[in-house]
Amino acid sequence: MSGTAHDGAVAVSVPSDSPADDGLSASELAAKYGLSVSGARPGLAEYTRQLWGRRHFINEFAKARTQAQYTDARLGQLWQVMTPLLNAAVYYLIFGLLLGTDRGVDNFIAFLVTGIFIFTFTQSSIMSGVKAVAGNLGLIRALHFPRASMPIAFTLMQLQQLLMSMLVLFSIVLMTGEVPTWSWLLAIPALFIQSIFNAGLALAVARLGSKMTDLAQLMPFILRTWMYTSGVMYSIANFTKDAPYFVKILLDINPVAVYIDLMRFALIDSVTAEQMPPHVWAVAVGWAVVAGVGGYVYFWKAEEKYGRG
Repeated sequence: MSGTAHDGAVAVSVPSDSPADDGLSASELAAKYGLSVSGARPGLAEYTRQLWGRRHFINEFAKARTQAQYTDARLGQLWQVMTPLLNAAVYYLIFGLLLGTDRGVDNFIAFLVTGIFIFTFTQSSIMSGVKAVAGNLGLIRALHFPRASMPIAFTLMQLQQLLMSMLVLFSIVLMTGEVPTWSWLLAIPALFIQSIFNAGLALAVARLGSKMTDLAQLMPFILRTWMYTSGVMYSIANFTKDAPYFVKILLDINPVAVYIDLMRFALIDSVTAEQMPPHVWAVAVGWAVVAGVGGYVYFWKAEEKYGRG
């Protein structure tokens, strides 16, 4: 003879023909027979192990989404490159020619295009992260896997798109007169550090977006404000010469501005170490650790709530 115990998400069959089980609640029976709540959040170490075990799924999901993103457009994946290029052309017209933010900046075209591509990487990672859970409820409810796979996969998708776009970025930088040097290799660790930062932010906003559905509508305004304070289309050093010291510090440690500075330093000869904020690599790594670890733990704490209700 058997009975069924229900407690929250528990639904299990346990033997009930033992006199010792008489009078025990469902939760007490579950504890006695070593049962656990279905879908309960695993410990952080176990969760990380499970996530690593899904690394191939994350990679294939990212590749599939990248290939499917522009299937309805005639030019297909060319839009991955054309979008930031068109943005750069618009910003060059407005800020470079009309507002004159190119004054005091050597090789402004390479300076601007580099800023646009690097900021777009973070911007796209956050925007896709907001909808990573809320926009994939069918998959989340149908299959059991670490939910962090989704925002991480979307960040990987944005990185794959950026890597394809980097060929265009390098071509533009070369056409503006820059010559490849060993410093170009610094682009590799700079992108790696930024990817960790982006993944952490994507995880954080994925949890927020799973409950705050209007966040996807608000986020473009937040990101646009962030872009205007990140030195994408102007030199922070030039514009803060007469600004209060704390304003200069705040703009210098702005994480996106830091990653843009690192990429410009790697690719553009006229951007020298003297123009960089102090301890820029340490600041870049610090932001990646804070955002990466903080976002991961913040997302993990709500693991059992994703896709429910």
